[in-house]
Amino acid sequence: MSIKFRLIIMNFLQYFIWGSWLISLGSYVGNALHFDGVQIGSFFATMGIASLFMPGIMGIIADRWIEAQKLLGISHILGAGFLIAASFQTEYIPLYTCMLLSVMFYMPTISLSNTVAYNALEEKGLDIVKDFPPIRVWGTVGFICAMWAVDFTGFKLSAAQLYLAAGAALMLGLYAFTLPRCKIVPAVAGEQKTLVDSLGLKAFALFKEKRMAIFFIFSMLLGAALQITNSFGDLFLSSFSAIPEYANSFGVKHSVVLLSISQMSETLFILAIPFFLKKFGIKRVMLISMFAWVLRFALFGLGDPGPGLWMLILSMIVYGMAFDFFNISGSLFVEQNTNPSIRASAQGVFMIMTNGIGAVVGSYGAGMVVNHFTEIKEFSGQFFRVGDWPAAWYIFAGYALVVAIVFAIIFKYKHNPQEEIKVNH
Repeated sequence: MSIKFRLIIMNFLQYFIWGSWLISLGSYVGNALHFDGVQIGSFFATMGIASLFMPGIMGIIADRWIEAQKLLGISHILGAGFLIAASFQTEYIPLYTCMLLSVMFYMPTISLSNTVAYNALEEKGLDIVKDFPPIRVWGTVGFICAMWAVDFTGFKLSAAQLYLAAGAALMLGLYAFTLPRCKIVPAVAGEQKTLVDSLGLKAFALFKEKRMAIFFIFSMLLGAALQITNSFGDLFLSSFSAIPEYANSFGVKHSVVLLSISQMSETLFILAIPFFLKKFGIKRVMLISMFAWVLRFALFGLGDPGPGLWMLILSMIVYGMAFDFFNISGSLFVEQNTNPSIRASAQGVFMIMTNGIGAVVGSYGAGMVVNHFTEIKEFSGQFFRVGDWPAAWYIFAGYALVVAIVFAIIFKYKHNPQEEIKVNH
């Protein structure tokens, strides 16, 4: 079996685990367990909490003590255990605790799986820049397949989605031990990487530079939007079940499949990034992302699973631009505008500001907005969160619009079209 195919299997399972519950958990805990908006948001904030420190800690362990492929396997096996434990919980605190622990072991595996892949490709003398993206795209395929599996099996309103995720995690956990070794390189005297360095804290000195401080602050503000539709998108679409004219529509019956168009769009827009960066520069690409978020939320507010289905589909397509243009262009800006000695740490700061602080604040904030405009009600023996959903989506759209306008005014960056653009996937 070729190393490329083996890494494709790894990436497929890596993101299949996430796709099994990330989009559908909101409907399960909201409709089946009757948790409120803030509680729902808190489950998605766990990813932000974990992203604040776990990738850094696991990175140190992989660098110094446990080979990356083994740590990948251990993390997934432990994560599978906590997912199984979560499936038995119906009260908020025990379920939240189990999901937090599972996410704390899952989030570091994203970078660990990349490390394993890079190492394996290098050992075979292959070009990482050329050969890794076609392998990584199978991760997105895995995510989409998991979403479809959860949708067509009816798992989205039950704890079965957690069993599916746990099964895939256990498979990958065992499979990881068969992957090529990532040898631990002994630290050179005087060059040991401290915990502060690994967590990206050393690069917080970049906040002394006005332009970088502005960039990181806006990264945090936009990061608040990243998990909103993951948290509440399926819950919103499920609410149309309470309206007879929409109850049997495709967008309601197969809401997770509809939402999977977002991930399909993501795979396409990533191919357009080099052109946009070369043509318009990082500031404009970031602005395109911000206005795409405005459209993402506004179209949710305007659309419905009936005559307005086209607006929901357009919102899914726009998501690819909103998500990819922000994450990749932002990471590229950090790479090109920091000293090589703290470049990795600077990427850590970007991760902390967006997927850490931003995601936590955004998840809890969105939960409060949803709580204000919607409530749980029973229809024909089933429970749905209904109310003024459009108002909530318009507030999210307005937030993204304000961030975009202020960013356009405050952030100063002059684009040089002749400058070579490198995009790291």
